[in-house]
Amino acid sequence: MEFYDEAEMNMMSAIENLEKRLVTVRAGRANPAMLNGIKVEYYGVPTALNQVANITVPEARQLMIKPFDKSIIKDIEHAINEANLGIAPTNNGEMIILTIPQMTEDTRRTYVKQVKEMGEDCKVALRNARADAMNSIKKSEELTEDQKKSSEEDIQELINKYNKVVDEKVKEKEEELMSV
Repeated sequence: MEFYDEAEMNMMSAIENLEKRLVTVRAGRANPAMLNGIKVEYYGVPTALNQVANITVPEARQLMIKPFDKSIIKDIEHAINEANLGIAPTNNGEMIILTIPQMTEDTRRTYVKQVKEMGEDCKVALRNARADAMNSIKKSEELTEDQKKSSEEDIQELINKYNKVVDEKVKEKEEELMSV
């Protein structure tokens, strides 16, 4: 059963990765997770934005970034511009304000395509985990032919289960994006 456990762990990590990636897709509302991938040069070291500043959501479509050290406000502004979020930062000397623009139908459709691609990437990772498990089962010398066949069926049931999870998560995000 170690094949099954290993395959399930790999599949669970693929789902976790998908969830992290889906959070970064904006749905018209402000979400601090949109800024997760942004690194700021802080004393010569690339540092995650949430480690050098406090990020709050004062309104539904606004993010406020208040740095712990005001001397890096320009660096934060530069990092946001470099991240190419499609949102222009406003610097008032104390903090940076990001106003998320209203999404058009075209941008919604673009984001839906992006979400579907993320779902497909996750399914590829699931298939790779299944292929690794199937190869391990085939190479195993301590399993009988019946045990190998049974293990392969278990792995197939596992990937079917996780494929449904991916489809549900993609559908949820798609509905969130398309709701006005």
